[in-house]
Formats: sequence, C-alpha cells, structure tokens
Amino acid sequence: MNNSSGERCAVVAVIGAPNAGKSTLVNALVGAKISIVTQKVQTTRARIRGILVNDATQIVFIDTPGIFAPDAKAKARRLDRAMVAAAWEGVNGADAVVLVVDAPAWRAGESEMGAAGKSRVDTARIVESLKAAGQKSILALNKIDALPREQLLKIVQEFDSTDLFTDVFLISAQNGDGLADLKTRLCDLAPVGPWLYPEDQLSDVSDRFMAAEITREKLFLRLHQELPYEATVETEIWKESKNGIRIEQTIYVARDGQKGIVLGKGGQTLKAIGAAARQELAEILGTPVHLFIHVKVREGWANEAARLRQIGLDDKA
Repeated sequence: MNNSSGERCAVVAVIGAPNAGKSTLVNALVGAKISIVTQKVQTTRARIRGILVNDATQIVFIDTPGIFAPDAKAKARRLDRAMVAAAWEGVNGADAVVLVVDAPAWRAGESEMGAAGKSRVDTARIVESLKAAGQKSILALNKIDALPREQLLKIVQEFDSTDLFTDVFLISAQNGDGLADLKTRLCDLAPVGPWLYPEDQLSDVSDRFMAAEITREKLFLRLHQELPYEATVETEIWKESKNGIRIEQTIYVARDGQKGIVLGKGGQTLKAIGAAARQELAEILGTPVHLFIHVKVREGWANEAARLRQIGLDDKA
C-alpha cells in the first residue's frame, strides 16, 4: 500500500487484573483523562479508546475492564460477564497487547489471600489464557516505586519464564517512570498505514458518556463497600446554550436502601457528588455546567440489556 505521508498506526490492547493501573497508564500515555480512575477494583466497565499521536505515528489504546474470575454472585450478573468479555474482545485484532501487572499485589499475593491473592490468581489466569491463544504480549510491571529493585527483578524472572513476553517494562503509571520507553517501543511496533482517527481526537467516547463516567467516578470515591458496584449513571438530557450546558443524569441503584445512602442525610451526599462532578465537567468542557442528578431504584439493572448498551457493553453476554 502506498503511504506517501509516512503515517503509521497501531491498535494496542491494554489488559490486566482489576486495579492493576490500566486506566492510569492509558491516561498518562495519551496525556489526557479519557478513563475514570479510583482505588476501587472494576472501576472501568467498558472498552474505551484513547488516542496518542507521536510525530507520524498514531497509537490507539484500548483501555479494557479488569479481567477477573467472577464468584457465584458475579456470574449471575450479566454486567460482570459482559465486562470480562469486553476485555478479551479488546485483544482481538490488536497489533500489540500490553499486560499491566500490579507488582506489589503480585508479590503480596504469594502469601496473602484477600485482594492481593485474588489479583495474583486473576493475573496468572490471564497469562495462561494468552499463552493458550498464542498471543505474545508486552509486560508492563506497574507500581514499581512500591517495591525494592531486587523484588522487582525476581518478579521479572517469574514472568520471563512463561516465554510469553516479547518486552518487559518497569513502570509507574502514577508518576511516569518508564513510560517514555514504553511509548517509544509501541511506536516502533506500529505498522505503516493510515491513521484511524483525526489528529485532534483524544478518545472515542462522547461527551454525554464521559459526563456519566465522571459522576460515577465521584460516586465511587464518595461511597464505600459494595454500593458503587450496584449503581450506574446515565446522562438523560444534554442541552447547550449561551449560559453553558444543562446536564440531567440518573443514578440507578438496585435496592431501596441504597437510594438513601446515595442521597445521604438531607441530600448532602448527593450534593457533594454533584458538586465534584460539576466542577470537573466545567473544567473539561470549558464552559459552565448546570448539573442535575436524580436517584432511582431499578432492581436488576445489571442484567438489563438496555443498561448494558448505555455503558458500551455487549447486551448478549
């Protein structure tokens, strides 16, 4: 194919166990917030594409939900099955696959159960699945600032022994360590071909979708335990005027008792969530935002095809 402009383009799937740092990594590489980030697992629910342009090369990153082995409760929810399916579908057709591994969790998982143990088990299963599919990958060992070098080298040896990885990068997506080398390598791997997106586009998500995600991020950060996983946010109304943008959203929860928790005493929790979301949206959109949030109970929303389509997931999972 003739490409006189010298353009190169690659699609890179970024996968890993929940809370490995995939979204933080993609945001850092793109240089903008295209995926929400919290300390809670399973924050990302759908595939989101972030777009990096480096000279004549365009890299399209696919930020995927965390891949995990659902327990009996999660297997019953179409949402959880759809999230895992979306992550693996992101690998199909990708020019490169980057497996992000939470280094401290992998090390702690040797002797701990709980979150670290589950992260290690989920990561090991991902490695086995990639090997079974013959999918060579790049390892991005993340959060390296939390471990001494000798422990990091031991982890690298463990993953090297799988004969799966073509390259290994020690990174901290949070503070930027190692990201320049990873970006350079991915650009080098990009095949010659036309770009998939315009030069000034950073993501494939709509403003309406991103607005819902920002509110869901504030919900995750404000509330604890299981409630964030029982809630979803949809942007119902989006009206632009000379005075700014009016956005009306609905937070759907699964049970009556959860509605009161989201609202808080005198509606204070919802007000705080709304204020934080409104401020960030105004900064992102560059215009005043008038945000109105309602809370509704919708039992079984996580198994509804329409709700899954709203958040960009396959409704047939």
